[in-house]
Amino acid sequence: MKSLVHDFLLETAARTPTATALICGDQRVSFAELAAAAGGIAATLQEMGVRRGDRVMLLLENSVEMVAAVFGIAMAGGVFVPINSTTKAAKLADLIADCTPRVLIAGAAHAPVVDSAGADVQVLWGGGGLDDAMAARPAVTDPGLIDQDLVAIIYTSGSSGVPKGVMLTHRNMANTAWAISTYLGNRPDDVVICMLPMSFDYGLYQAITGARVGFAVVLEKSFAFPWRTLENMAAHRVTGLPGVPTIFAGLLQLAPFGDLDLSALRYVTNTAAALPPAHIRGLREAFPQVQIFSMYGLTECTRVSWLDPARLDDKIGSVGRAMPNSEVYVVDDAGRRLPPHHVGELVVRGANVMRGYWHKPDVTARRLRDGEIEGEKVLYTGDLFRMDAEGFLYFVGRVDDIFKCRGEKVSPKEVEHVLHEIPAVAEAAIVPVPDPVDGMAIKAVVVPREGAALTEDEVRRHCRARLESYLVPRFVEIRASLPRSENGKVRKAALAENTSN
Repeated sequence: MKSLVHDFLLETAARTPTATALICGDQRVSFAELAAAAGGIAATLQEMGVRRGDRVMLLLENSVEMVAAVFGIAMAGGVFVPINSTTKAAKLADLIADCTPRVLIAGAAHAPVVDSAGADVQVLWGGGGLDDAMAARPAVTDPGLIDQDLVAIIYTSGSSGVPKGVMLTHRNMANTAWAISTYLGNRPDDVVICMLPMSFDYGLYQAITGARVGFAVVLEKSFAFPWRTLENMAAHRVTGLPGVPTIFAGLLQLAPFGDLDLSALRYVTNTAAALPPAHIRGLREAFPQVQIFSMYGLTECTRVSWLDPARLDDKIGSVGRAMPNSEVYVVDDAGRRLPPHHVGELVVRGANVMRGYWHKPDVTARRLRDGEIEGEKVLYTGDLFRMDAEGFLYFVGRVDDIFKCRGEKVSPKEVEHVLHEIPAVAEAAIVPVPDPVDGMAIKAVVVPREGAALTEDEVRRHCRARLESYLVPRFVEIRASLPRSENGKVRKAALAENTSN
């Protein structure tokens, strides 16, 4: 039986038409209303010439229109290409040239950026044009899809900084939505808040799993105002809080939360980077009633692993075991499986693994390689892990993040976890900087908690008490914030510059 992404919405709308699908500011949209809006967009796109496999780019903030467009593009047979709403004209032009979309759906406020990009593409503008499309009721022509057809291209820059379009099929996304909602135990009475951009797969899947299960999603445009987010969580009785380490660092600075009633919250999920143990302890104190799911993933397969909250204490620092319907293992440089507790590159096999990178066969060949089963391709993640005897994974670092100092290998994550133990530290990052004696020296960049005093000497003293001498940072920089990519990941290359202390 085939599973198509938009079928989740259509089936839930048929089953529970009046149930709330989306809450966005003053808007409250039912599943029936969302399905009708998506159908209107699908019909409009087909009238504009969109056929099976055609790309439709989305330049929209988190909104009802964004979610309706994602499902509408899928219904029309197209491939949705969500990009960050803050994308500048030069990058937009490059992305359009790369994936050659048939249509660009853009918010009216993005008109100057679209005009500056100078791309030759049909535009369906937010506001009047998109509102008309959502209200349209013509029949949608069946595009004849099967679950091996592409449904999404999600761009990721990775360590090279060059955007790569990750190609995902209906089967990829349907399998992942099933797996995530299964281990999280999602149910129709859940209310999940989404402050992550839907250009980021972690944000996108909140809407897709919501449609699959039938729960409501509260859409936030950003995490710019953390207290307002907490107020919305209390007002809407939010039960699920997905986030990344930077979001949780921000929330923990506001704890305790005064008179806000957050007792409905039953789970917290994290991905993008492993949660430091200090953050896990902070979340437990702030939300004693919740289950904390530490997860690991990358765009090329969306999600890799999850840690059962019941194992948080005896598997400290782990990101769990393989998610349902997938297998993971660790290999050496020759691609041979390693025994437990050895460090090597993580390999993923399963229905969640991408089709490849759009128009990048050479890069695809480096990441998708022959597996142990004849004819199968598996994903080499580029991440270093160790796995214990029970199959629990422990992140060591990116293959290209590990560096040597005084002849010893340094894992930035190990030092960062120690820095997060300092009560005054909100965020921390470790980067290598050139050194004429050691080859590379360790630089620590730390962000103090709001109102907290922190000195370079305090940071070094703490590290000397907890780490081997070669792991103690040579340089310490205290700054107000860490530079981040559009998806919230720390841009470490920027931190390595201008080292003078």
